[in-house]
Amino acid sequence: MIIDEFPGSTADSRSFAPAPPAVPRVAGTGFTTVGSIYKSRFSPDKPAILFKGQTVTYAQLNDRVITFANYLRDIGVRPGDRVMLDLGNCPEFLYTYLSVVRNAAIIVPVNPMLTLRELAYVAKDSGAKYLMIGAEVLASHKLTAETVAGELGVRVLVSGPELFSEIAQASREDFDFAPDENAISTFLYTSGTTGNPKAAMLSHKNLVSNAEQVSSHWQITNADSIMCVLPMFHVFSCTLCVLLPLEIGCTINIVEAFSPKTVLSELRDNEITVFMGVPAMLMVMTDVMKKENLHFPKLRFVVYGGASAPAKLFNTLLELGLVPTEGYGLTESSPVLLANPVGKGRLLSCGKPPVGVECRIVDENDNDVPVGEVGELVGRGPNVMQGYYKRTEETATALRNGWLHTGDLAKKDADDYYYIVDRKKDIVIVSGLNVYPREIEEVLYKHPDVKDAAVIGVPDKLRGEAVVAYIVQKDPEKKLRHMEVLFWLRKYLAAYKLPRRICVLESMPRNSTGKILKRVLREQAQREQR
Repeated sequence: MIIDEFPGSTADSRSFAPAPPAVPRVAGTGFTTVGSIYKSRFSPDKPAILFKGQTVTYAQLNDRVITFANYLRDIGVRPGDRVMLDLGNCPEFLYTYLSVVRNAAIIVPVNPMLTLRELAYVAKDSGAKYLMIGAEVLASHKLTAETVAGELGVRVLVSGPELFSEIAQASREDFDFAPDENAISTFLYTSGTTGNPKAAMLSHKNLVSNAEQVSSHWQITNADSIMCVLPMFHVFSCTLCVLLPLEIGCTINIVEAFSPKTVLSELRDNEITVFMGVPAMLMVMTDVMKKENLHFPKLRFVVYGGASAPAKLFNTLLELGLVPTEGYGLTESSPVLLANPVGKGRLLSCGKPPVGVECRIVDENDNDVPVGEVGELVGRGPNVMQGYYKRTEETATALRNGWLHTGDLAKKDADDYYYIVDRKKDIVIVSGLNVYPREIEEVLYKHPDVKDAAVIGVPDKLRGEAVVAYIVQKDPEKKLRHMEVLFWLRKYLAAYKLPRRICVLESMPRNSTGKILKRVLREQAQREQR
């Protein structure tokens, strides 16, 4: 089924607020903006989006973005205005994103799970004037548009038939106000696993260059079809599952929310060639694939990142005939700094820098450390953010000496493959000795009865810090004992690395992208110590 118009565009043609004074249209700028990224390889009849059995061609995508951009201009959106975007995975997310930045305004995507209080924080911090929100998001929080508008002090646009009918009446005149490639297009808020989230300011060049870097690194062509099941508000999905395929001219297969059954059906029925997800998704999917003996010959490779991945996942994907391709990135780098070349991935490595990106491993004085030694990973390139909004000191710290300091500890081998060892802040220092939680987690994942694992450090009067492990069992009915797991760990780990406590959980606390929230585990450990 091909959608010819905005949903609801045949509804009543009532008028809306008069247009403010016109903003002059500008001619082509000679560079690629986020809002016009798909025009570099514009093929009108090619499917741009597949969603719930519906198809949107590139010509239809272009028409909708132009129309929506004109509508936003008509209601008063001006260059530099911040527009919050609170939608789940759907084509309207994409239309809104591209049309906002065409107006040289700044898009501020947010997690639809945010409460009203959390939305108010982002609105105030970013200085937002507008909010596009889904009717289903309002319903899930039991809110009205009027309540949200009053609390946030913004104009609220509710995605739905009534709005679409208004948009459909707008002009089809093409334009792109973005002044230059270094203009800010996007505020992406960090995950906020510690402290208040802060907005990474990403320019058109940051995002477009990273899409180009990664598509070249992985040799993606317009013959590929890419699944977008990762939440679109997150940088991983925003750049790699939306902007990258648009820049190449691929088809984006949008899935509303992750479920193994839905994703595996879409992979088969729509002949997806590239899947991108987080380790937690793939661990569930591969379990189903093994049980049901499923195979996907059209799937060229599988990308995963966003959280640390156990070695077991890499090996399982190989066993299933899939090509594992682990990468590494962060919001501040749009996001990719490292990625394994397709078909040349190495176990537990997050790969090499794409062309145009530089990475180093440095000590506390920013001096390079020898190959094989652990230090902080730093990177630079056209994809690195402009800074944190309204946070001068934090920007200076993160971008000191011209390099983005990731806060992640890593090492590299003689072939320039990089390996993340752990978060710098997650190191546990036991009696003066460094203990890397990820090393212990890797061993725990090898235990036949452990499904999920996370390791943290807690204060200890005798040793400074002590190791605490949290696990989720494969079989909840089987009661794993602390001493049983500890005895098993002793075969692989030195005594000072052994957990002082091993706690069994029903499930791990995770954020929307599947990353384990160790902050929550630390808070739980503190309560247990009292």
